[in-house]
Amino acid sequence: MAEDEAQAAKRVKQLRREIKEHDRRYYEQAAPTISDQEYDRLYKELVDLETRFPALVAPDSPTQRVGGKPLEAFAQIQHRLPMLSLDNTYSEKEVANFYRRITRLLPDEKIPVVIEPKVDGVAVSLLYENGKLQYAATRGDGVVGDDITQNVRTIRSVPERLRGAVPKIFEARGEVYMDKRGFEKLNEERSAAGLPLFANPRNAAAGSLKHLDPKIVAQRPLSIVFYGTGATEGLDIDLHSEIFPLFKKLGLPTSARWWLADSVEEILNAIRELDKIRADFAYQTDGAVVKVDEFEQRERLGFTAKSPRWAIAYKYAAERVKTRLMDIIVQVGRTGILTPVAVLEPVTVSGSRVSRATLHNEDEIKRKDIRIGDIVVIEKAGEVIPAVVEIVKSKRPRSAKPFNFFEHVRGKCPVCGGPVRRDPEFVAWRCENLHCPAQTTRRLEFFAARGALDIESVGGIVADKLVERGLVREPLDLFELKLEQLAKLNLGTDEAPRIFGEKNATKAMHTIERAKTLPLSRWLFALAIPDVGKTTATQLARFHETIEDAANSGLLRRVVDYDIKKEQAKKLRRKDPTAYDVLRQDLIEIRDALIKAGFAKPSKSKIDKNAGIVTEVGPMVAQSVLEFFASATGKRILQWMKQLGIQPGSEKISAKKAADLSLAGKTFVLTGTLPSMTREEATAKIETLGGHVSSSVSKKTDYVVAGKEAGSKLDKAKQLGIRILNEAEFRKMLAR
Repeated sequence: MAEDEAQAAKRVKQLRREIKEHDRRYYEQAAPTISDQEYDRLYKELVDLETRFPALVAPDSPTQRVGGKPLEAFAQIQHRLPMLSLDNTYSEKEVANFYRRITRLLPDEKIPVVIEPKVDGVAVSLLYENGKLQYAATRGDGVVGDDITQNVRTIRSVPERLRGAVPKIFEARGEVYMDKRGFEKLNEERSAAGLPLFANPRNAAAGSLKHLDPKIVAQRPLSIVFYGTGATEGLDIDLHSEIFPLFKKLGLPTSARWWLADSVEEILNAIRELDKIRADFAYQTDGAVVKVDEFEQRERLGFTAKSPRWAIAYKYAAERVKTRLMDIIVQVGRTGILTPVAVLEPVTVSGSRVSRATLHNEDEIKRKDIRIGDIVVIEKAGEVIPAVVEIVKSKRPRSAKPFNFFEHVRGKCPVCGGPVRRDPEFVAWRCENLHCPAQTTRRLEFFAARGALDIESVGGIVADKLVERGLVREPLDLFELKLEQLAKLNLGTDEAPRIFGEKNATKAMHTIERAKTLPLSRWLFALAIPDVGKTTATQLARFHETIEDAANSGLLRRVVDYDIKKEQAKKLRRKDPTAYDVLRQDLIEIRDALIKAGFAKPSKSKIDKNAGIVTEVGPMVAQSVLEFFASATGKRILQWMKQLGIQPGSEKISAKKAADLSLAGKTFVLTGTLPSMTREEATAKIETLGGHVSSSVSKKTDYVVAGKEAGSKLDKAKQLGIRILNEAEFRKMLAR
């Protein structure tokens, strides 16, 4: 080995030792001894040396936590022991009842319990064999989870090897989270790059772990905190409270604070004390978990069908604070709707700084009598979305006047100065200028959004500047952009320019090109056709080969025709029986044609059971789609797409297959948070099997899929006697 390489090897060894020690201090002890800048300097020096001398690269080097190649999809891992969810409560009284209940089940016994923070992250399980990490998995349905080993290996606080004397098998369970400071920094970077911001740290962490490219996951500020064990072998502990010092010995980060209690009073005091200090934790918390300490007592207490009897999660009420409403500004959305936004005197709520909150619409302002200058009560609904809950009338300034929406905007759009009108259907004011820059920007963002055409980087400031610089007037203008135009795009001002850059532009151009052949359903959604949401777009794509087929759809014309003739038949039934019989025969012919195509099913209604049908989309949607493509705008879009070589991918299915889809005709409502899939993923699975997803519960709902923190929709489903599915039951239904 040459002398300079020998010296580099010594320095590399020293740097690795130092970096690992700093990682330990930061993640395990929460007591860093150097600044982020100094840490980054050490890390960069190590990267540079390993780049110059590739032979010095080692698998356990801190620089190797960058992940492998992108995955095609996540494999599945069956948990050795189920990962059960806990019963939730927002009531201290129910916590007290929980403790009294377990003392009745184990009479004449002292039952100590542990109280620990409920980390608002993503539940994961890590299995170590002889101290070496074998795999990491999400909770999934509690029995089977996704294999996220590659992604978890990129998290610096996760050790590849456990320290000291290790059990033969050790399954550590915890929560992956994005620390608050890292989350804010990440959003600042995304804002500067013109990328959409993450809503909150939990969503950012969940989205990161679900990413198929570990290299991107490695760039996210993820950490982990461990709170329990699953399957173990060669481990001799009897108490949950013994786990915390064990985790520290093994090098696994764990809860900073926890309490032991053996009375209702002590439990409630611990919960209240945690509430006072939890804002100082690096991670978000939304409650406290109370667990029986002795494992032997846990075994005797047992389980219900869904959760252990020996534990409960107490959820804190959303924090409310008071601040002054300094002003009300009006924003313009992609459809031209004007939305009022409260400008607040900055205040900290649930650990983050809030300076704005939505006021929804004019009626909301009137109902709550919100006025500029009022002291208002702010709440972060679900600790995410700032909202004005109420006003403090006793502190209202004498000069505060009722808010007049029309006068406030002076009868004009605040962006383009065009006329505005009150839209009674949406209880909102709308800008009537279709070429309003705000609408253009919002339409462009909608068009390029992840749920639509997923065109990377075209959002936020980038969309604003593309419109402002005159490069985009309509979303389809994106497909005529040149690389050099996008690379030179100034995201700043003339005085302080900030150039988009060739690297970002190349990525964006790649996704723009890819969008040309994305599935038809995405294109139907992205075009913002009135009344066409994601579900409707998916249904339409199943029955139409191309976008031209959808534009000139015979099926949709039959749906509209059926509705018109049905209304005519109602009027003629008694007045002109002969004409009624002719119309009725027409209805039956249309019905049979739609059923044969798989686009309709016979109605279950007892009224008019011979001709009644339920169609894939209703007459209002069908009319809206046909009118859109028949308009000058719709015709121009179709012609333009053809010239650009845009050919959306076909998703059409045969009539037989449509009839065979297992969830065809079934309506689902999703509520709460599912452990292993997002609401979008669950919706996609339902729609793939022919089902529909609705936003509200009614008598027409077939199933309600309820996750954690299910709200009023679950209560309504119970009242109506609708079948409720947990995630495990939902997955079984999908599998069948």
